[in-house]
Amino acid sequence: MGSAWLEGVSMGLLLSVIVGPVFFTLITNSLQHGFRYALVLALGILCSDALYVILTYFGVSFLANTALFEKVLGYGGGLILMGFGINSLIKKQVERPNTGGIQLPIPKKRNAFAKGFSINGINPFVLLFWISIASLVSLKQNWTGSQISLYYVGILGTVFLVDLLKAFIAKQLSRFVTPRLMGFLNKGVGFVMLFFGFRMLWTTYFS
Repeated sequence: MGSAWLEGVSMGLLLSVIVGPVFFTLITNSLQHGFRYALVLALGILCSDALYVILTYFGVSFLANTALFEKVLGYGGGLILMGFGINSLIKKQVERPNTGGIQLPIPKKRNAFAKGFSINGINPFVLLFWISIASLVSLKQNWTGSQISLYYVGILGTVFLVDLLKAFIAKQLSRFVTPRLMGFLNKGVGFVMLFFGFRMLWTTYFS
């Protein structure tokens, strides 16, 4: 049973090093809103992945082989990513004024959860990854239900912990981040999301 968990951890580490829109969103939000905000965002990502695990494991993966499903997911995901990108580009970076000790409003954490869930959830490459994992698990005919569960727990737990590590390191560097640099980072994230969204639309159109 331990080998199944270790195999899941190794697969989770592989998934964690993939740089995509989720990575940049996690880093910039940790810098801008703090570690706790990023933690809730990471929980949204985790729940999105867990939902895909349930869907793919219990037989919904065959939908990905239908042309209509691929088109809807590709076009919808691409447009939403581009929407997030445009929002990051046009959002103004405002310097925090001296409030004389008055507490400034903190961004609502439920928004962080929704952001993490949606950005991860609308990416078809995430779905395809979990479909490939479900296919891999189906070949493990000698695995018991407990081993399969440990395998998935290893992947999800590793990805979540690495996401928290990324957010924590980013927050430790926040003292070196000026509002001007934060503005450049937000615009960088915007361009990255626009790129991934456009690539998603391009790939869907020519697939």
